[in-house]
Amino acid sequence: MYTYYKKTEKMKPIKIWLSDESKIEQGCLDQAKAVAQLPFVHKWLALMPDTHLGAGMPIGGVLATKGVIVPFAVGMDIGCGMCYIQTNISLESIKSVQVEKNSLLELMIQTLLKEIPVGKQCYQVKQESVVIDEAFRQYKQYKSFPDAEKILEGAYYQTGTLGGGNHFIELQVDEQGMIGIMLHSGSRHLGAVVCQHFQKLALELNQKWYSSLPENSRLAFLPTSSWEGQEYLKWMNLALDYAFENREAMLAKTMNIFADLVYQHVGTETEFSSKINCHHNYASLEHHYGENVWVHRKGATRARKNELGIIPGAMGSYSYLVRGLGNEESFHSSSHGAGRVYSRTKAKENFPSQEVLTDLKEQEVIIGKRNLADVAEESRFAYKNIDEVMENQKDLVHPIKKLKTIGVVKG
Repeated sequence: MYTYYKKTEKMKPIKIWLSDESKIEQGCLDQAKAVAQLPFVHKWLALMPDTHLGAGMPIGGVLATKGVIVPFAVGMDIGCGMCYIQTNISLESIKSVQVEKNSLLELMIQTLLKEIPVGKQCYQVKQESVVIDEAFRQYKQYKSFPDAEKILEGAYYQTGTLGGGNHFIELQVDEQGMIGIMLHSGSRHLGAVVCQHFQKLALELNQKWYSSLPENSRLAFLPTSSWEGQEYLKWMNLALDYAFENREAMLAKTMNIFADLVYQHVGTETEFSSKINCHHNYASLEHHYGENVWVHRKGATRARKNELGIIPGAMGSYSYLVRGLGNEESFHSSSHGAGRVYSRTKAKENFPSQEVLTDLKEQEVIIGKRNLADVAEESRFAYKNIDEVMENQKDLVHPIKKLKTIGVVKG
């Protein structure tokens, strides 16, 4: 970790979990400097080792603020996060099993892609959602939001769905050869409209207050003591609960598909253990350096002492389960993944789809994806090396399990 700080730039320090300034892209650093100039920054801005350019604030950024909330420092996909669960099934016990023309692993991936909506898809019938049921029971406190009823009703149809981009469902194998299930998803349409609405509201209010922020800034803020700030927090927490439930529902369906296919074709009962479900796009009120502050984690995982977390690598790469070390300088945070080196557009320019598919095949990774034309967006070469990321955050987390992708479903 090194600290970027220049008194002449009138900004708070930026603590960056990389070896030196040459390791961070200039655009990301410039964006971080704009954040560090905000008057309500508490102590410093922290950038995790997977940091890269984002919208408003860098991905992999941790911002602690006094008395304000910044919608785009949480991000569009409120509550985006990870789930993991361990099985008692070894890769060796199912790897050679054939079901007609496919291996059992291929059948699993095909079935998951068929049964779980991905990308912009949703279920055709309402799904169960305790979170949305409760929101309707308390509808009076939500009805001031534009089209609240329509948005909440639509969320029923996305409960247990994957999303697109870098969201995934993976079958992975640990260093002992045992299979685990990992997935990455968030609050879907609900979180996106919450962010967009309150960003627009914050911009209007910041202009009314003669804030020094540039026009259309994605760093517009809301005082948490204001009605607007309280409304954002209420909707953000609803989206967080929904994102958590979304992952739980998707994980439960994935577990059922996996267990049913293993029992049908191998005759073994699957046992599950050691579940983890954690967010990496959210804000929470925490106590740091003597003050209660709003810690915004945008593409960052909370890593309190002994807290379990998940840090995925790129598609076809390695992932880690970790235990937090409670580092106060990072506001008890760590990276949320490997971090992009190439934008989606640049990745497609640099890595032909067929090369990406060939690379996955050589690694014996089975991919399930309806549109293979954009598969290069998620090439492992479009991301930082996950082992280098882990090396740069040895003071933030301790790895407890290393996992290798054997099958992946992408939106």
